[in-house]
Amino acid sequence: MPKLKSHRGAAKRFKKTGTGKFVRSQAFKRHILTSKPTRRKRQMRGSEVVASADAPKLKRMLPYD
Repeated sequence: MPKLKSHRGAAKRFKKTGTGKFVRSQAFKRHILTSKPTRRKRQMRGSEVVASADAPKLKRMLPYD
């Protein structure tokens, strides 16, 4: 079988955990942060597990991660 290429855009945005789940960074925290409440910005820190509905798509995009 030929080798599969990883989707490079997805490879830069998602990372596979040890248990096989995918983690992503939180959106909406790049700019215009002065108008967002501190509580909201604090909750957007860190990484988030990808929704279970999107995981099969990522599995196809990142076959070797």
